[in-house]
Formats: sequence, structure tokens, C-alpha cells
Amino acid sequence: MTKILLIEDILDTVELVRKALAPRGYEVIHAPDAETGLQQALGHHPDLILLDLGLPDYDGQTLAGWLRAEASLDETPIIAFTAWPQETARKMVESYGCDGYISKPILRIKEFANQVASFLKPS
Repeated sequence: MTKILLIEDILDTVELVRKALAPRGYEVIHAPDAETGLQQALGHHPDLILLDLGLPDYDGQTLAGWLRAEASLDETPIIAFTAWPQETARKMVESYGCDGYISKPILRIKEFANQVASFLKPS
């Protein structure tokens, strides 16, 4: 089963992501903050990380740096999952080693699920 780590502090968003991805057979692992996210990433070795850039303990950019410093996560796509304006998100992706971004809020479930799938490496 494809594992997706969602590092997100807003529970309504977490539930919406689960509702969008579970029917496609994805296991969604949730972390509500950066420290838990790092622990979950190292413990579960997810196939993809959806990373909110505005977390309660550390910012998403800091966490992206920590994740990129872990050799065991070198091949794991990190996708910024943010409500920040498109140009700001694009700059964050480039600056912090993310592989792309998906905008919040989720307005269309199918479109969101397709975006997530597009970042997964074929198995």
C-alpha cells in the first residue's frame, strides 16, 4: 500500500485528505507538527510527504531542510501543501528542496487526488 505522510495541523484538512486518498488505496499517516512529522517520516519511510508550510512548532521550510538532510528520505518526494500565494509557494519549492506544491484549500477531491498521484514514483 502506498504510504503518504501528511504533516498538517488543521484537522478538517486532515480528514478531507483522508477522504480524498483512502478510496484510491493510499494509507495516510498524519503528523500535526514538524517534530512528529520528522519522527513519522523516519519511522514509516513514506512514498510521499505532503508538507504544510505553516506548522505550530517549526515552519515547513525548516522541516523540509531536516527531511532533505536524511539520506533514507533522498528519494521521497516532498510536496509543499499550502494556502500561500502561488508565486510564494513556487519560491519555497525551489529554495527548500521540495518536489512541487499543491494549493489549499482542496476544492475538488478528484483533482487533488490526481495531483497527489502525479508526484508518486511508478512502482
